[in-house]
Amino acid sequence: MSEVREIASTEQSNLKVLYKMISILMSVVVLLAIFVFFYMRQPQFAELPQQIRFPGRLTATYEYGLFYNQLPTPVLTRVSEKSQVTALMEFLFSKDENANPPAALPSVKTDLHQLNPRENAIVWMGHSSYFLQIDGIKVLIDPVFSENASPVPFTNLAFKGSNIYSAEDIPEIDYLLITHDHWDHLDYPTVMGLKDKIGKIITPLGVGSYFRQWGFDEKLIHEGDWNDVFKDKQTQIHILPARHFSGRLLTRNKTLWGSFALITPNHRIYLGGDSGYGPHFREIGKRFGGFDLAILECGQYNPDWRLIHMSPEETAQAAADLSAKTLLPSHNSKFKLAHHAWNDPLNHVSKASEGKSYRLLTPMIGQKVEADNPHQTFERWWN
Repeated sequence: MSEVREIASTEQSNLKVLYKMISILMSVVVLLAIFVFFYMRQPQFAELPQQIRFPGRLTATYEYGLFYNQLPTPVLTRVSEKSQVTALMEFLFSKDENANPPAALPSVKTDLHQLNPRENAIVWMGHSSYFLQIDGIKVLIDPVFSENASPVPFTNLAFKGSNIYSAEDIPEIDYLLITHDHWDHLDYPTVMGLKDKIGKIITPLGVGSYFRQWGFDEKLIHEGDWNDVFKDKQTQIHILPARHFSGRLLTRNKTLWGSFALITPNHRIYLGGDSGYGPHFREIGKRFGGFDLAILECGQYNPDWRLIHMSPEETAQAAADLSAKTLLPSHNSKFKLAHHAWNDPLNHVSKASEGKSYRLLTPMIGQKVEADNPHQTFERWWN
């Protein structure tokens, strides 16, 4: 009898412990849910437009509230028989040799406030952010001056030495161009810091909704479909196709993604944004008769998403397709977003560019590229 009572008492104790653990777990889940609820009410998340406002007929494919690429483009392409769970676990937990620079990256911080206004110059700020002063106008593309490129704090941190610019370093600009709404291209703290310095904002369809929610003047915001053109005096800014996708959280393709052609009296510049390789490069090159400069993504590539990001070899081919005279590879050397060594993109694109008709530009972060100087040279600083 005593043994039965002892067993019953033990079971009761175990049940109490179990109930306590369940209670603690439920409390943690509730607290986490409350934290996530309030965290996601921050303005940086914003609300996606339920319906895009656009006049007339669209060039981009838009059905049931979603945009589509010109060609079938799944975000994730399977290169083996591995399951989605396996692919996700590999992406999250695989280790890469030489994933981060062993020391702070070298840089040259050009004082943008002191640039000669008659000088034509390009300054790459790491990853996909760059400043252009061309034919008297100032343009800023996809600026991200935060220490990370993610909605989750302390993740996707910038490499040491790569984040040298802030909103205070930027002079008044004529045009802010945003290629799409991903976190590493549209950064809330950065654009809010630039708010009083921006002349006009030009984006693909739907991306302007973020700026409206963030309190920007409606008159400054210009959204367009692929092949739309914004004209201002002697400047043309064409919104052009890219092969990518959009979305800042789990919902995708509610806004459009794209690239730009900047046409001024003396220069033709292609600003590629993020894009997988495709026939659009050759079509754009033919349409505009080539470019003086093409800035193309070259980094954060992986065989599992080969249709939405280019390999360095494809970057080299895209520059040739565009009939570009010079190529500046971007989307590298600031954030680790893919499984390759941090300096692989520049090593591979340098080799792939040997014997090509264009000139490869590989400035350090912040180093001034003299747009009209065909003899300017750059060190292999990434080695």
